[in-house]
Parts: sequence; structure tokens; C-alpha cells
Amino acid sequence: MTAVLSADTCATDAVLSEICSATAPFAQVSGSELTVPLAGGGSCTYANFDYAASAPALAQVTERVQELLPYYASVHRGAGYASQVCTASYEGAREVVARFVGARTDDVVVFTRNTTDSLNLLAGCVPGETVVLDIEHHANLLPWKRNGARVVESADSVEETVQRIAAELCSRPTALLAVTGASNVTGEVLPIARLAEIAHRCGARILVDAAQLLPHRRVDIAALGVDYLAFSGHKLYAPFGAGALVGRADWLDAAQPYLAGGGATRDVSAAGTVEWASAPQRHEAGTPNVLGVAALAAACETLAGLDSAGAEEHERALCERLTAGLSAVAGVHVLRIWSDAPDAVGIVTFTVDGAEPREVASYLSDRYGIGVRDGRFCAHPLLARLGRPEGAVRASLGLGSHAADVDRLVTAVAEFVSSRADDQATPAPSR
Repeated sequence: MTAVLSADTCATDAVLSEICSATAPFAQVSGSELTVPLAGGGSCTYANFDYAASAPALAQVTERVQELLPYYASVHRGAGYASQVCTASYEGAREVVARFVGARTDDVVVFTRNTTDSLNLLAGCVPGETVVLDIEHHANLLPWKRNGARVVESADSVEETVQRIAAELCSRPTALLAVTGASNVTGEVLPIARLAEIAHRCGARILVDAAQLLPHRRVDIAALGVDYLAFSGHKLYAPFGAGALVGRADWLDAAQPYLAGGGATRDVSAAGTVEWASAPQRHEAGTPNVLGVAALAAACETLAGLDSAGAEEHERALCERLTAGLSAVAGVHVLRIWSDAPDAVGIVTFTVDGAEPREVASYLSDRYGIGVRDGRFCAHPLLARLGRPEGAVRASLGLGSHAADVDRLVTAVAEFVSSRADDQATPAPSR
């Protein structure tokens, strides 16, 4: 039986221990035993509901980095043993990442810093106009808008949104459709395979921002018909500063290098002529993040070995539990973009009547040791469209989440609402 926390008992380790032993996470992640202080004194085990911002490292990822660290050396141009080890690790990671996302044999894997870096890189390679949705994270909106992208206003349903995208794509020549795989605000998933088919029929390619999708769902870009995929290691349980852009080589080979520097060239003459390398090296100038790339590959290998169906079911059950619990609290509203989204990853974003998002988040942290995200989540147009220009509170789940954490969050939100009602009902002292 799951214990229920109250404001008076939230700081006691005994009660929190009882709750946290109720269920187990799907996989072990760093920080699962982290203890944090509470505002009223005492401490408790941290409940992480901020996976959508940055996920903790998988245990296997941390182990891989520790194993490689003693060998750390420059890659590609060293004959020493340590350099050979790091070069093999770095280049081997391309194969691991390509296999994990179902890349085609002639696709390239360019290692970047994160999803934002990947999208900005590709934005400099697209030979034509781009179409985007208004619900995108700024990383998949601003690089394209800077290039004059056409922005499609999403509708209240996925079906109507898809129809609007199709109409815009085919209205005039378009090179690329850039779309999120899963909303970073609500977790709702778009029908990627269908959008890819529409884009190709209209003569365009498709880029999927998979920063939120890939940590929760297996993706096969060849099967889906996706031309480019961008994602971050720090959201994929590999928070060591690496990301990737995976996709077709021709645009990447034809574009100017993302950065000019060592490693991106075949030959440089004293007269100033430069022969640039082909992708991926063309866009990876400078000393690469060897440890970050090794971490990313380790995360891909680990996730590939998990029971993906089981992980999805684990997440779905927790999401339903959290959504039902929050929806039962008076004055709490769970946000959604569409009425007919076919799927959603582990993100539940909500508001509390009369309360600022930061007020809610601070209460959860100070009184219950819960970490959530508050604000507008780098998706300002979407929050405005949802009627929440001031922001909201986002609780995001991952492989290390479990039902006890969900129950703690629901209890804490209910206590917050109750405490505000009590404060408002208490008459001011007479003078």
C-alpha cells in the first residue's frame, strides 16, 4: 500500500522511504539515491520530474566514460596507442548511432553539441525554403525563421494540422519540412511516417527534431521515410555534451562547412585554396568531444538492449496515473495541443488556478524534494496559443521514474492547492 504524504510528514525520511519502496524504476540512472534538503529542515530522496530538460546518465553510460577516460587523447591523427583507442571509439560510435536510429547505408552521422547545434548546422545546408509548425521548440523554429521559413499554424486536431501542412508544402516549391517528433511541452506525438510521405509527394524532405521522441520511442528513420534526424545526448541519458545529426549526405556535402578549421579539410595550400572533406568530417572541425560521443554510443547500445515495449508500457502507466491524479485536484489543468493525438511520451504539463508556475515549482522543491520545470520551455508561441503566456509547470518522466514519485507529486500539488485555499480563507487580523 502506498503511503500518503501530508505537509506535516513530507520531510520525514521514514515516510518517504515507505513511498519510494512501493515500486521500482525501469532502469538504473545516476542520482537515484540523491538526497536533497527541505526548506523546513530535514531531507528526502530527490524525485526527478525534469527528464525532458536533461536526463540523468544511465549507469552503463557512466561506466563507459570512466573506462575510456584514462585513454583520452586526440583522435584521427595520432599513432600512439591511446589515440588509436579513442579514434576507434569515436568512429565506432557512428556505426552504433546509425544502427540505433535505423539509418540507411549511405546516411552520415555528424556529431554535434546538441539538438540545437544539429538544427543550426542543417539550416545552413538546405537548398530552398523550409516549412515549420508554430508549436516547435525554439531550436526547431528560430534557425528556419532566420532563413525565411513559412510557419504553419497548428489546428485543434492532429488531422487538421496534417492537412494544413500538406497544403502549405504543395502550395509552392519547398525543400524541407522541419517538425518535432514529440512536443517538449505536452509530449504529444505527430504521425511522422505520414508526414514523410506527404513531404516526399510534394517534393520536399523531412527533418525530425527527435530530442523528446528518441528517449521514449524507438525510431527507424529508413522505415519512417525520415531524411534527417536531430537529437541530444543529454536527453538520451548521456549528459556529456554530444548530440547528432543523422541523414542524407548530399546537402551536407554541398554546403559550406559548419566551422572552418582542422579536421574539416583534405588540403590547404599556402596560396589559400582549401579542399574541404566530405561529410561528416566536413562539419566536425576542431577537437571533437570524444568522451561525449562515447557516452552517446553507450546510451544507444543500452537503450537498444532494453525491452522497448515494456519501457513504453511502464511510462504509459505512470503518465496515466499522473494525469488522472492531477486532473482530480480542483483548479489543476493539464495542457494538450490536440484533441486526437495518437500517442504521447512521458510529459505532463499543467497549471494551477491563481498560482504562478514558479510558485508551484518552488513549493514542490522546498516541501517535497520534487524537481519539475516551470516557465515557457523555449516554446513561447505554443504557450501563447494554449492561453498560458505566463508559462506552466512541466513534470517529465523517464526510465528512472516510478509510481511512488508520481504519488508524491500528486500529493504535493494537492497540498499546495489546499494550503492556498486555507490562506485565502483566513481573515486578515483586525487593527
